This record gives sequence, structure tokens and C-alpha cells, in this order.
Amino acid sequence: MIISPCISICKTDPQTGYCYGCGRNNEEKKLWKLETTNDEWKKENLIIIEKRLTGWQLKSFKESYQNKINTGISLFKKNLINE
Repeated sequence: MIISPCISICKTDPQTGYCYGCGRNNEEKKLWKLETTNDEWKKENLIIIEKRLTGWQLKSFKESYQNKINTGISLFKKNLINE
């Protein structure tokens, strides 16, 4: 199973239509939730969204997504719990 790239920073850039947190557009977010969406598409989408992100956004996404894969929770949610 491939974990959703949502890192709980769900704000869409009005100019690009991409989420500031995960780099996906609304259509991609919907496709991730469908049971019929296969792992190959998800792997390819992860590559695409990482290409959309640059600088601190890419670094932040990679760190938070890796934490989500390892622990089941994004860094943003982890920080909320620890406050």
C-alpha cells in the first residue's frame, strides 16, 4: 500500500491550483482516494508532485512524508500533538 502524500497542510495556491503541502491538484487528491486507483499511478504521481515542489517546500514535503511513512503521522500533526 502506498501512503497518501497529504502532509496535513491543505491550502491550494490560487494561481497554480496545487496544494502548498503536497503539490497535488484537486483531481489528483480525488484519484488518491479511489479504491480503483492502482499503485503504479500513485508511484508516478509521487514523482510528478515532487517535481512541482522546489526549495523549502520540497524539503519540508520530503521530511514530513517520510515521517508519515515511518510513523503514520505527518510532522505537522505530530507538532500539534506535542504542543
